[in-house]
Formats: sequence, structure tokens, C-alpha cells
Amino acid sequence: MGSYGMKKIAIIGECMIELNGEPFGLMQQTYGGDTLNTAIYLARATPKSAVEIHYISVMGTDKLSQGMVADWQAEGINTDWVLRDKTRQPGLYLIQLDSLGERTFLYWRNQSAARYLLQHHDYPHILSQLKHMDMIYLSGISLAILPDSDRTLLIQQLTELVKLGVKIAFDSNYRPALWESLQKTQEMYTALLPFVTVALVTFDDEQAIWQDIDEQATIQRLKQSGVRTVVVKSGKHGAIFNDIDGVEQQVPTIPVDNVVDTTSAGDAFNAGFLSGYLQNKPLEICCRQGNQLAGVVIQHKGAIINKSATIHFINQFN
Repeated sequence: MGSYGMKKIAIIGECMIELNGEPFGLMQQTYGGDTLNTAIYLARATPKSAVEIHYISVMGTDKLSQGMVADWQAEGINTDWVLRDKTRQPGLYLIQLDSLGERTFLYWRNQSAARYLLQHHDYPHILSQLKHMDMIYLSGISLAILPDSDRTLLIQQLTELVKLGVKIAFDSNYRPALWESLQKTQEMYTALLPFVTVALVTFDDEQAIWQDIDEQATIQRLKQSGVRTVVVKSGKHGAIFNDIDGVEQQVPTIPVDNVVDTTSAGDAFNAGFLSGYLQNKPLEICCRQGNQLAGVVIQHKGAIINKSATIHFINQFN
């Protein structure tokens, strides 16, 4: 476990090359991925002396991969556990936006390097080090991209780490196209949820997976499954948390008039929340930080906005 004062979090997932713009028109090339977005915003929102952020993934040895990892290092993320695969490259996705800033995605990721994380010859070393983390964060996408047997193995490994005192934070982030079936999604989530310390879920995802009728149904189901602290994100309506003692509160967000791009809004919320959580702030403050950071991010294009746009936000919190 991390020493007093300095917390350590390991974030498991995939980062892809992002193309943003009009097909056959002007396209901007950058990168993004739900857990990587959270890692970067967490690094920006948190004093370096408070939290050490490790990203766990696999990238290629190509120039794009090298450039992406160098950028993450420049953001203050520890990339020692970003493994390299000489035979595979990162996945690719295209974002298309409508007039209201809502987005649709096209993906090319079936053979991405990150999919084979658990099969990498250096993965056992990472696994041996995870017992020293205070928290491990992953998402539904982190699970979905893995081969089925590797999903089961990862969940088993996480449950062993929980027994050693490591906390698990999980965002159920649901992409139906990545799963063989809804039943498989439910099976994997059901196996993991009893070991989750903090669930950071979006109501729309929970409704799609479990047919929950409202946020209260989501909270009750997750608490019954064994999740200690539940946070349900509801977009412009803010978030509701239910803590380890069952204390519940709605935390409204400040309305944003200039919504440009909702890409990574939930990822940014998670970063703002976890920044507070890892610094032992009250859950209400954690949710307010999440709401505020998401509110900044949706006023700019792309999954990872320019660092200068987050400076004011960061100064508010630290």
C-alpha cells in the first residue's frame, strides 16, 4: 500500500489513435481512450505530491505509439507499466459529432496491442507490483477488449489484490459492440462488482445493461451486489452518491450553455472525483469536482482538451 500522504493508483485500459472531423474532409489526429482520458485529467487535477498515477496497457513500437507514451509522461503519468508489442499497434477510432455535440464512434481495434495485455511476457512483473497500489481503476471497456478467458483471469487477480487491501474503482462504461452478448457483459460485471470499493457508473449504461428504471434502482442493485460506495452520473443532472454507510446525496452540476463535445465527459468526472477521493475529501466535494471538470471538458472538442483550458479548474481545487 502507498505510504501516508502519497497515494498510488494503477489505471488499466487502452488508448487509441483518435480521428476527429468530417469523413473525407479535414481530420485532426490525436488520441484517447476512456481510462487514459481519466488518467490524464487526474494527473492535471491532482498535486504531484498527493497521488502517483501508473497507466497499464500495451502499445506498439511504432512512432505513433512512442509519441503517445511520451505525451503521457509529460502529463505526469508513470508509464513504466505501458508494455510494448513489436507485432501490434494501437487501435483507431473516428468520432463524428452532431449539431448538439453528441457523438458517434467507428472503431478499428480488434487486433490492438492492448487486447493482449495479460498474454504479454512482462505482465507477471506488473501483477506482482499491484499489491503496492492503494487503488486500481478500470472500466467496462478495459474488460471488454480482452479475450474472454483473460477477462475471467483479470477479475480473479483483482479479487486476490482486494484481499491484500487494494481498493478497486470501476466504471461500467458500456460499448455493446465490444461484447459478444449482453449476457456476457452481465456475467463479467456480476463477477467483479462484489469486490468494487467505488462504482462510478453512468445511468444510461446501467439502464442498457440491467434495465434499471431509475437511479434509485441502480443504487440499490449495486449496493446489494456488494459495492461499498456507489456514484451514479446523470449528465446535466449531476451525480448521486451512496456511501459505505448508506448515506445518500444528490450533487447537482452547474449548467453549461456552450456544449461543444460530450466526448470523455464521464471520464473527466471520474478524474475529478478520484482526485478528491484519493486525497480523502468528502464525497460531496469529490462529486462537485467531477461535475466541474466534466463541465469544462464538454466545452472543447476532443477526448483530451488543451491543458491550458484546465488550469483555472485545477487552481480551484488545490
